[in-house]
Amino acid sequence: MKNEILVVSLGGSLIVPGEINWEFLKSFRELIINQIDKGTRFIIVTGGGDIARKYQQAAGKITDLTKDDMDWLGIHSTRLNAHLIKTIFRDYAHPRINKNPRTKEDLMVHFENGEGLMVAAGWRPGWSTDYVSTILAERLGAKTVINLSNIKYVCDKDPNKFDDAKEYKDIDWVKFRKLVGDTWDPGLNIPFDPIASKHAQELGLKVIIAEGRNIDNLRNIFENKEFVGTIIEN
Repeated sequence: MKNEILVVSLGGSLIVPGEINWEFLKSFRELIINQIDKGTRFIIVTGGGDIARKYQQAAGKITDLTKDDMDWLGIHSTRLNAHLIKTIFRDYAHPRINKNPRTKEDLMVHFENGEGLMVAAGWRPGWSTDYVSTILAERLGAKTVINLSNIKYVCDKDPNKFDDAKEYKDIDWVKFRKLVGDTWDPGLNIPFDPIASKHAQELGLKVIIAEGRNIDNLRNIFENKEFVGTIIEN
């Protein structure tokens, strides 16, 4: 993938699965730096994950939350996680976190002067980090978004609740969008959000859904080898 720009959507559940998973982040950093040294450039978009849900749940026990309330708590959780990722990649990343994927700034400036990585976070209510990932892919000409979370495959129903859930190694956007629906909700816990899915389909993006804790599996994705996960494309 030399000279390619890859968008990696790094789920908050990988960064802070209860406690900050510094051992995973150390291995993740080493792998990304290795790929940067080979010529690949990265946009890493951080999710909010469990930490966002904890803020939302705590606030919801005290007052009635609007969707905007839930979104803003999630957005600021993604930004805290983004600062952590930017910090551990200080020598490789642009010093400013991208908080607006539609900024008028020439985003390619992030990859000049030897910078191999840009960190991005949530923007505004109604925009999940999945949607941010698709917009940044569109603006920078990336063809692939790698979505890393705590699931191995896209399934036709929740595998934690249904033993007969069907796993997909490959699925097209039409079928996938039937699984996730058309409406975004800040409390959704699905592989890739419906609004982002619609835009990715329109752009002809390839989205890879994979369990991110397995660093060897992620390396296989980067090196175009066989991997455990789901490919979604037209």
